[in-house]
Amino acid sequence: MTLILNTWIFEDDVQNGVKQADLVDRVAKLGADGIEVRREYFKDFDSELSAVKNRANAHNLIVNYSVPDVVFEPDGAVNPKLGQYFEEGKAMGISKIKFNTGNFDHFDGDLKEALGQFPIDDIEMNVENDQTAVSGTVEAIKAFLTAAQAAGLSQLGYVYDLGNWAFTHGDAVLAAKQLAPFTHYIHLKNTIDHNGELTTSDDLDTGIFDWRQLLTYLPTDVAFALEYPMKSDEQIKKQVKLLKSEIGD
Repeated sequence: MTLILNTWIFEDDVQNGVKQADLVDRVAKLGADGIEVRREYFKDFDSELSAVKNRANAHNLIVNYSVPDVVFEPDGAVNPKLGQYFEEGKAMGISKIKFNTGNFDHFDGDLKEALGQFPIDDIEMNVENDQTAVSGTVEAIKAFLTAAQAAGLSQLGYVYDLGNWAFTHGDAVLAAKQLAPFTHYIHLKNTIDHNGELTTSDDLDTGIFDWRQLLTYLPTDVAFALEYPMKSDEQIKKQVKLLKSEIGD
């Protein structure tokens, strides 16, 4: 399996000033195959992007890029910032870039022409179910990716984010079944329900989801990412071991 660590895992360190480039060495020591950096964590793009690339190359690590922005603007236009995001990704030597779908239902242009301007043959472009009504439903994601395939853009894919289905009150099992054909990447985290108040768990085995059962509906030949804050490297190692024991090395 290919195991990625999303830098949300190191939330406390990032908030205390640790740069994502400085987390690359740590990710390597924790036994992961790659790091997923988050755009909102960067402070100095000019220096940090190249630093991430150099550190990752030194450890032969995959770099993926999580961008908290939409592909389609409220009026249906393609987000004019997408080109910038891809350039940032190229500066880091990324393999995958992830967005939210946004308002594809308002798009009325040529999809292949609109998205073919970006280096999607070199960098895999994915959309994720986020925690919004616009981008966090099976219908919205399936409509976009079905249209993309029909337009000859089969390289576009989907990131199945388990934990987010709780926050949109979606059916995680139904989503897995319907979106499995589009799934290129899986983000794993569990969710705790405290009498209606939802929080992200720091342990895959603690929460409302039976993640093992859910994975039976999804492809296993894709990359997996752990994406939830943890307090220590010892805990991270245990979670890495837990996932690898289920999926296999």
